[in-house]
Amino acid sequence: MRLICIEEHTMDADIMRRAQPTLEEEAPYMGLQSSAAAASQSADRDRPHLVEMREAIRRGSDLADRRIAEMDAHGIDMQIISYSSPIQLVPEEHAVELAASANDRLGQAISQYPNRFGGFALLPWQAPQAAAEELERAVVELGLKGALIVGRPGARFLDDRRYDPVLQKLNDLRVPLYVHPFHPVPSVQQAYYSGFGPEVTTQFSLGGWGWHHEAGIHVLRLILSGAFERFPHLRVISGHWGEMVPFYLPRLDDVMPPNVTGLSTTITDTYCRHVWITPSGMFYEPHIDFIAQTVGLDRLIWSVDYPYLTLDGTRTFLNKLNISEDDRHRIAHRNAEDLLSINA
Repeated sequence: MRLICIEEHTMDADIMRRAQPTLEEEAPYMGLQSSAAAASQSADRDRPHLVEMREAIRRGSDLADRRIAEMDAHGIDMQIISYSSPIQLVPEEHAVELAASANDRLGQAISQYPNRFGGFALLPWQAPQAAAEELERAVVELGLKGALIVGRPGARFLDDRRYDPVLQKLNDLRVPLYVHPFHPVPSVQQAYYSGFGPEVTTQFSLGGWGWHHEAGIHVLRLILSGAFERFPHLRVISGHWGEMVPFYLPRLDDVMPPNVTGLSTTITDTYCRHVWITPSGMFYEPHIDFIAQTVGLDRLIWSVDYPYLTLDGTRTFLNKLNISEDDRHRIAHRNAEDLLSINA
């Protein structure tokens, strides 16, 4: 069974260096993300577990033989690689050049290992028209499969009409956007997640809860803004089992039906037609059952969130799931092949 994982990351040192001052101002607690304390909490090697940040950066920076050796050791045939570097925090005068350079580097790695790697483009969100142009270049010239955004593109979310050029280009090219979490709006973080010890505040703000909640809101704002009606071929990927949204779809429909939202259909219908889901290494069987019942396994694509999580147990978990062989192949590779136009 072919196994394709699509939320697997690399980093760009230049982007991280230029983004660091803004990141330290907006989220000084980020230094404890994937801390040694958090990474050491799990001795369970039957499923992915957190990797300490320095080690994650070492692993993620490799786009060649060492990464492939890890993939081989865990039975992963292909990774769709994206940058987790927050380019939107880079000064605008550097963003376009840095995005192009990073995409070129990823495109080169893919050209060297075309059967093992694919990629999502990094876009200079500070300049939406330039971002649309870079998306087209990355897809048409470099063969990338779409784009990934880490957090918000700026002070607002992607439903802000200034980002319509990028959404239009995604629509026209018929490639997806992966909406990935990052630190919450600073005022929200202070009001909702602060007041505990440094480690608890950090994890509560980020991977424990806060950034998942914000990433789910990001997708819901796109739906409520009518973006999917303006751009009918726009497709979105949402990790971590949909960042909480699938579990509240019936409630959202009850409270905000079409006569309230002004949309032509329900939130659930829009979600199930335009959003794909990945587990991001959170391998819990009840989640599979819930997604199968509410969204459908034709909208589920596998992912591990490497290198921030290990690859442990990836294929083993899939193989032991109580689902049909057809469904197993569907979520392991066929859905990814269909959405991303990967040769079977």
